[in-house]
Amino acid sequence: MSRIVHLNGDWLPEAEAKVSVFDRGFLMADGVYEVTSVLGGKLIDFEGHCRRLDRSLRELGMGNPHSDAEWLALHREIVARNGVEDGMVYLQVTRGNPGDRDFAYPPEGTPQTVVLFTQSKPGLADSPAAKTGWRVISIPDQRWARRDIKTVQLLYPSMAKMAAKAAGVDDAWFVEDGTVTEGTSNNAYIVAGGKIVTRQLGHDILHGITRAAVLRLAREAQMEVVERAFTLDEAKAADEAFITSASAFVMPVVEIDGTALGTGKPGPVAQRLREIYIEEMRKAAV
Repeated sequence: MSRIVHLNGDWLPEAEAKVSVFDRGFLMADGVYEVTSVLGGKLIDFEGHCRRLDRSLRELGMGNPHSDAEWLALHREIVARNGVEDGMVYLQVTRGNPGDRDFAYPPEGTPQTVVLFTQSKPGLADSPAAKTGWRVISIPDQRWARRDIKTVQLLYPSMAKMAAKAAGVDDAWFVEDGTVTEGTSNNAYIVAGGKIVTRQLGHDILHGITRAAVLRLAREAQMEVVERAFTLDEAKAADEAFITSASAFVMPVVEIDGTALGTGKPGPVAQRLREIYIEEMRKAAV
């Protein structure tokens, strides 16, 4: 069954949705994106994704083509049109099509390109991997310096995911100056001495929407959270580790570079946070 895609105000079968070869997103990776999870046909942490979209567009000097209410209506409609019960809604906004290729930004008033599509993932909250945990490898962080902007330039994270696949593991953690920045498409955490440790916000990591929710819920559950950089050696010696993302929620990490963490199985902190997060997000879903 063909998906229905939203493209610049039109609802089209995916095979009919076309973007110009002169679009800045295609030529220059000049665009941003967001991914919002869907559970039970409802949107998870939608307001947070709207706020980050605003910020990403602003940091690149782009306007927001829709209000929050308009984005919500579009998301709800595309979920309904595609009958998504569990899955994701992906949106992308580029600087548009100037009609030719040029490093300079297109003239003011050039229409932006707006795309939304869905990915159905039945049983998204019941991933078998959550029961066994992920194994990760470390890889040098060679991305650009503004990782806090959720741009569509994802080549190096894709290369890192392929390196993980070639190594027979689930993901890779980026390392810069001896400290872990984040995963290929997720934020990274360790648990040591009863404390949850994760890198502080800055230009070097994505300001994860799931990260913000999980840290808030952890503090509400009287868990101690420390926001600071941690080394790869600290991570390998930790009691447990986990990642967070919009599609994986809270996912335990049980091995780093072949070193098993703790018992080699998902730890109690990660497991409890996953339970709390999914429960609370279902309650607040729109």
